[in-house]
Amino acid sequence: MKKTVWTYGLISGAMSAGMMLAAVPFMNSANWSKGEIFGWTSIVLAALLVFFGVRSYRENVAAGRLTFGRGLAVGALIALISSSCYVASWEILYFTVPGMGDKLTACMVDRVKESGASQEKIDAMVKQTQMYKKLWDNPLTNAAVTFIEPLPVGLAFALISAALLRKK
Repeated sequence: MKKTVWTYGLISGAMSAGMMLAAVPFMNSANWSKGEIFGWTSIVLAALLVFFGVRSYRENVAAGRLTFGRGLAVGALIALISSSCYVASWEILYFTVPGMGDKLTACMVDRVKESGASQEKIDAMVKQTQMYKKLWDNPLTNAAVTFIEPLPVGLAFALISAALLRKK
């Protein structure tokens, strides 16, 4: 099980981390929505490897048999490893690219302005982004918040894969 989980987890993690790094040119307020689309697409594509990892485990390790619980465990571990790679990449990116937090907060405020919101809502968003920036500037809370992006997607794929691939 270890070999399958680590192989597919690291491949999935490398894929999501690589695509995140490829999205760096989109990380300014004018192109941020394109970067988000690219980022979420990379998370979903990387999560597909959870399915392939569970299937590989069933066929190559479990002799064609797989219970729901074992499939879920394999898928969840793959998702956890992949998400850890994603978070590590984001941490490196956030803390090495100068002004990354300022770019993120500026983008959030720009979106509210572009939507035609009132000055009250704009001021509220400015206040909210300042709180976010404090969270992001701490590596532990930054990592915790970043796990919220890929891990639920990976766990959903683990559940679906375990349900579809179980075989007695």
